[in-house]
Amino acid sequence: MRRISLSFTLLLGLLFTHAGAADSPVAGLWKTQPGDTGGYLHVQIAPCEDKMCGTIMAAFDKNDAPQLNYAHIGKPIIWDMQTKGETAWSKGKIWAPDRDKTYNSKMSLDGDMLSVSGCVMFFCRSQQWQRIN
Repeated sequence: MRRISLSFTLLLGLLFTHAGAADSPVAGLWKTQPGDTGGYLHVQIAPCEDKMCGTIMAAFDKNDAPQLNYAHIGKPIIWDMQTKGETAWSKGKIWAPDRDKTYNSKMSLDGDMLSVSGCVMFFCRSQQWQRIN
């Protein structure tokens, strides 16, 4: 009976950990800051196991026209973001499609603005993303 109780407790713990990630305040759809060409992306951030990940959902040019043939739709752009507090995540990775580089990344949330930054050695980039929903 004790073994069943322990297994049940572990299962509940895993379910609530996953449910907590699903309720993360960063989960949702985000508009990236325009890149060098003025284009931007929509990124869906959602739980991936006990971390947060982001997937490119849509791309737009500098005139807000959808780029339906954008080659990276559906690809991961953020992965392995670990919770560092209620509104901060770190130790993740972010891929910059415009430069095809992957950076060590962190994020912090302030209302409907998400600060996203990534560094490779001493070279860092950061953006402010706006929540869409």
